Amino acid sequence: MATIYDVATQAGVSPATVSRVLSGKTVNAVLTKKVRAAAKALGYRANRTAQSLRRQHSKLIGLIIPDIENSYFTAIARGVEDALEPAGYSVVLCNSDSDLQKESRYVDVAVSEAMAGIIIAPANAKTDLSPLLDRGRAVVVIDRDPLTVETDVVVLADRASASELTNALFELGHERIACVTGPADVETSVQRVEGWRDAHRMRGIDPAEDLLVFSDFKVAGGQTTMQRLLDLPNPPDAVFSANNLMGAGMIETLEQRRQQVGLAVFGPLPAGAAVPRSCVISGTPGREMGRLAAERLLARIVDASTPMHRDVLEAPILPDTRSRPLA
Repeated sequence: MATIYDVATQAGVSPATVSRVLSGKTVNAVLTKKVRAAAKALGYRANRTAQSLRRQHSKLIGLIIPDIENSYFTAIARGVEDALEPAGYSVVLCNSDSDLQKESRYVDVAVSEAMAGIIIAPANAKTDLSPLLDRGRAVVVIDRDPLTVETDVVVLADRASASELTNALFELGHERIACVTGPADVETSVQRVEGWRDAHRMRGIDPAEDLLVFSDFKVAGGQTTMQRLLDLPNPPDAVFSANNLMGAGMIETLEQRRQQVGLAVFGPLPAGAAVPRSCVISGTPGREMGRLAAERLLARIVDASTPMHRDVLEAPILPDTRSRPLA
């Protein structure tokens, strides 16, 4: 059975454009002709029952993220709006602070305001999406894989990228590498820890579990954790930070104490942050993730029978942040 994505590919347009045409929105006549011709050629038929149910919603989309101050999530929000605004939807931005109760209230608001759907980066593994899914609302999970429910998912290659970052520290000559990650009940935290372990195992080295610290994905968490690591009787000679804000906090501590250790950071540092000599940083395509998540959501609003997708985007090391090997 043809899907909205098949139609988009054959017509040479985005899924968002297909969504607008099939929903009866005003679209450029040439594009409309292409979409309708592709749909006819493929024998595409939208799920009319689902469409009927979904018309009982507003033109609002909820975007629930854990930390709007993190430039990574800001980029995601921009990508979401880039895709949804042309399709006639408005985005309601909600900051959960990774708090389950706060997140639950936002989910309830999405239900009570008859939002067409939500894009959500879950607070943790206990996030409850049933109020939306039970009512047939479209849901796309971004950044953090829910694992326990079936939805469209857009995530980063967390484990592979963490392994690449840790391996880069080994290549720079570091030997005792710590890992500082987020809360233990957040899937991205766990996956990035596994990547850190993978890099050790590929070299036949047992990961130093005493150098594994679960923190909070915040600047303050990076500051205090780096202080603790530096004060150890046998401190690490390098640290892998599982997100950008903690990495910025670590750099502040190193500057204050006038000490140097190797550093690898998952995600670009906030604007203005200094980059130490022995530091590697991965990119995070937040805007592209947001755009893709919005397109998946639009497709599900139009046709609930569209197959579920799990999109995994790469987060490669930024070439201009690779440091020189230690002398």
